[in-house]
Amino acid sequence: MTAQIKAWRGAIVHSIADPAEVGLEASYEYFPDGLLVVSGSHIQAVGHAADLLPTLPAGTDITHCPDALIMPGFIDTHIHYPQTGMIASYGEQLLDWLNQYTFPAEREFADPAHAAEVSERFLNELLRNGTTTALVFGTVHPSSVEAFFSAAEARNLRMICGKVLMDRNAPDYLLDNADSGYTESRALIERWHGKGRLHYAVTPRFAPTSTPEQLARAGQLLQEYDGLYMHTHLSENPKEIDWVKALFPESKNYLDAYDQFNLLTERSVFAHGVHLCDDECKRLAETGSAIAFCPTSNLFLGSGLFNLPQAERHGVNVGLGTDVGAGTSFSILHSLNEAYKVMQLQGAKLHPFKSLYLATLGGARALRLEHHIGSFAPGHDADFVVLDFNATPLLSYRMQHTKTLEEQLFVLMTLGDDRTVKSTIAAGQVVHQRDAATATENV
Repeated sequence: MTAQIKAWRGAIVHSIADPAEVGLEASYEYFPDGLLVVSGSHIQAVGHAADLLPTLPAGTDITHCPDALIMPGFIDTHIHYPQTGMIASYGEQLLDWLNQYTFPAEREFADPAHAAEVSERFLNELLRNGTTTALVFGTVHPSSVEAFFSAAEARNLRMICGKVLMDRNAPDYLLDNADSGYTESRALIERWHGKGRLHYAVTPRFAPTSTPEQLARAGQLLQEYDGLYMHTHLSENPKEIDWVKALFPESKNYLDAYDQFNLLTERSVFAHGVHLCDDECKRLAETGSAIAFCPTSNLFLGSGLFNLPQAERHGVNVGLGTDVGAGTSFSILHSLNEAYKVMQLQGAKLHPFKSLYLATLGGARALRLEHHIGSFAPGHDADFVVLDFNATPLLSYRMQHTKTLEEQLFVLMTLGDDRTVKSTIAAGQVVHQRDAATATENV
């Protein structure tokens, strides 16, 4: 059966390389009057409308996107879906925040009905904000992962999730053990990993909440199954780092507490990495592991400022994470706004084309999914967003005064939020539509 051809016409931009490697001008493609051609669930072509319109089959539906910008779907490389209901909890640093807010909220996910309800709400919120792929924490309960994957599968989304492993230094009601964590994770891997567009992540919460025995079993899982992710936290908070030193006195640094258990792979993603030494950056680069830069949560919890230039110097893959619920927004646009400020506070700049990269292709590379998502290369998944230049009166007025694509991107990333996302498309299907009507024509 021949796949249906559809097209979207408007201004189109996508990253094709990291600006840190190739320079700003060689890092993107832009088509002021572009056409994105989709065959079924995949990208068939992207280019200037004048070049591609004559190649379309007769009767092709074309969605017109005036006063808008089409770009690949946003990629969130670190987020906690069970913390949706406790986002914006006041006034603590990391360790106190976990005990006062996070752990009690996660206790409720022992109830499969609660997990299912929050999964629906969480995914709807992601799509409303233009995020089409995310690396997601569940809870210690296998039912939390079952609920999440079921909801993601129903929407045909490319999502990554895993059951939390946590066998010490947490409330009894959230603890598993080395054997049960391994067994439950293995069952979830067998059921969900590689099903449709779903992937599994082995997920120790962070080093202080897993015994050496549990971290060793996590490393065993990574050896037993191909293509698994490893998702955890690293060097977020100074008190946390001191705690790791006390718990793992034989380790050279925080990262080494994971490395000794074979948890550094090319699909390992460490959230935060705010306080890394050069040796840790070198080791991350050697193993192909990635860091999720989470600006809103690092500022919100007072954890510190991520050093992006240091990571770039060492060649570490970096993606962007919202880190809901320590993060204060599901919006990648809002997170880029905060990332710009983080860089300014360190006397550095975050260029709009680098921001575009972090939110799309950079996230895909951090997740080793750059052959599927993150750009408009032919054959890639048709996951993309349409951003509305007139989403708010202020945004509309400011856009009238922009002269370049660079300016437009910066304004979107500074003033934009969920209202800016007019449409979200996943695997060629509209999965979020802000407005009821969209202009189309046939050719």
